[in-house]
Amino acid sequence: MAGFTDAPFRLMCFEGGCDYAISEMISSKALIYKDKKTATLAYMPKGDTPTAIQLFGHEPDTMAAAAKMISDGSFEGCLYEEKPVAIDINIGCPVKKIALSGDGSALMKDSRLCHDIVSAVKAKTDLPVTVKIRAGWDRHSKNAVEVALACAKGGASAVAVHARTREELYNPGIDMDIIARVRDALPSEVSVIGNGDICDGRSAVEMVERTACDGIMIGRAALGNPWIFNEIKAAFSGEDFTPMSTENRIQAAIHLVSHIVELKGEDRGIREARGRAAHFIRGIRGSAEIRDRLNSTLTLEDFKSVLSDWNYSE
Repeated sequence: MAGFTDAPFRLMCFEGGCDYAISEMISSKALIYKDKKTATLAYMPKGDTPTAIQLFGHEPDTMAAAAKMISDGSFEGCLYEEKPVAIDINIGCPVKKIALSGDGSALMKDSRLCHDIVSAVKAKTDLPVTVKIRAGWDRHSKNAVEVALACAKGGASAVAVHARTREELYNPGIDMDIIARVRDALPSEVSVIGNGDICDGRSAVEMVERTACDGIMIGRAALGNPWIFNEIKAAFSGEDFTPMSTENRIQAAIHLVSHIVELKGEDRGIREARGRAAHFIRGIRGSAEIRDRLNSTLTLEDFKSVLSDWNYSE
């Protein structure tokens, strides 16, 4: 979800019923070496809470130092209007450049190192420490239970389990049994969060019923649909849910892109937001043509004009 779960999008998700959010991945080394983009990644505006700041890296001392900086806001360019409520350690990212550096899901190969990272971070912050893991590195090493136990021993208060291996990336189908096994193995005071292929209310209810997990995490399904959280809550309470109208989806896209431009500047903001806005119009008649036109926009006014002048039908 790097490049997607920035502050503007998190605010939309909170409005759509999200109870808890996690920032984009932040490199612990980049933070230590005062990378200028890090402050934007860690930006937390008013209303962006409860939100955890997510760190990645594989060196315990570096991760601990970065966690301390995040916790007390001592990094260069800190833009906190809200304070982070936890430090989340990424042990699940499958992206090649991350894994080849020994970060993200590569840590699934070494449960001892996972323990040491969590323990080092825990020692440097008063905030809760949580982790996101995968089922394992590949189908021959589904060791989520081992890694989860190591992280809990190191002081993690919650473990989110993506029910695919790194080898599987985001291929269709998940192994919900691995989440259930993690829940069975960990003490009750450590929360287990189920993740993977939750795309609507029905799949959310199924995840909880089959795994007994304490909560669920939504990723890709929220892109273009930040109201999925209210849909899921309706499913659990047995209430009806009315999907957003096409007009509301278009207005939401304009709102999101406007907020991104405000935060990052027009040139960078428009470049980053074109593809993100396209998620809001998927499946709508004429969306392919509009997506092509959006990819050619250079200014916010151009962007608004393309969407506002669109002759669509429900």
